[in-house]
Amino acid sequence: MSTAPMHPDAHPVDEDLVRRLIAGQFPRWAALTVERLPSGGTVNGMYRLGDGMVVRLPMLAGGAEDVPMEQEWLPRLAPRLPTAVPEVLGAGEPAQGYPWSWSVYRWLAGENPEAGAVQAPVALARDLAAFVAAMRSITLPGAPKAYRGGPLASLDAATRAAIEQLRGIRAEGVDCDAVAAVWEDALRAPEWNGPPVWLHADLMPGNLLVDGGRLTSVIDFGCAGVGDPACDLFPAWNLLPDGARTVFREELGVDDATWRRGRGRTLSQALIALPYYRTTNAAMAANARHVIRAVLGEDRR
Repeated sequence: MSTAPMHPDAHPVDEDLVRRLIAGQFPRWAALTVERLPSGGTVNGMYRLGDGMVVRLPMLAGGAEDVPMEQEWLPRLAPRLPTAVPEVLGAGEPAQGYPWSWSVYRWLAGENPEAGAVQAPVALARDLAAFVAAMRSITLPGAPKAYRGGPLASLDAATRAAIEQLRGIRAEGVDCDAVAAVWEDALRAPEWNGPPVWLHADLMPGNLLVDGGRLTSVIDFGCAGVGDPACDLFPAWNLLPDGARTVFREELGVDDATWRRGRGRTLSQALIALPYYRTTNAAMAANARHVIRAVLGEDRR
C-alpha cells in the first residue's frame, strides 16, 4: 500500500502530540503509555492510553464537528442500547497547535470482524439487527440529522462520477454497467415517508467490535442522528454472507423499498470509496470491493 496521505488537508497527529495534550489537560494520566492504534479509519487518529483508555483525535475539520455531538449524545444513547458503546471519560480542547476538540474514551475490548471470515455469521446478524432495532426505537427529543440520513437522490451526482472514474481504472475490473443498473434501481425505489428514526449511519466493519464472532461493541457515532432507516442496512452487504444477510433482513422486517435503498446506499459508499482509497487505505478499498461483489452477486440471483 502507498504511504501517500489519505487526505491532502489532514492535520498531522502523532504520539508526541497526544502526550503533550494529555499532560496539559489531564495531568493525572500523564504517566500512562501512549501507543498509536492501527486502524482503517479515515477521519480520526486513535491512540491507546494506558490499559484502559483510548484517545481519539480528528484529523479533518469535518470530523471535528462530530466530537461535541458524540460527547452530548453518547451518554444518552448508551443506556438504551443492547451493545456497549464508547464512554467519554475526558473532553479535550484545542491546544499545542492542535486546532480541534478531542475525546478520551474508555477502552473497549474486541476485534473488528472481517468480511468473508465472520466466525458466527447468523448470530452476528441477529446481534446487529438487535442493535439497529434498538437505535430505531429511541425517541430522544432534539435529535440531529444523520450524516447519511437524507434522500438517496442526494448521492446521485457523486455516485455517477465514481462509476465513471472506475471505468478508467481497468485494474479494478468493476462491471460499471452492472453497478449503474443497481444504482438506477435504488433511485426508483420509493423514498422513506415515515418519521425519521435514530441511526448509527456508519455500520462499517471497522466500527464494530466482536469477541468469539458475537457483537460486543459499536463505536464511532460521528455520523449518528435521525433519517431513513435504510442507512443502517450497510452490514447486509459490507459484512454478512448470503444466509446471514437474509436473517438480518428478516429480524428487522425490512420491506422491499427500504432494502433497495439500503443496497443502493451501501453500493454508493463503496463506489465512491474505491477510487479514493485504493492506494492509501487498504482496509477501506478491500471492503469497497467486497461490497461491489456482494451487491452484484445478490442482484444477479
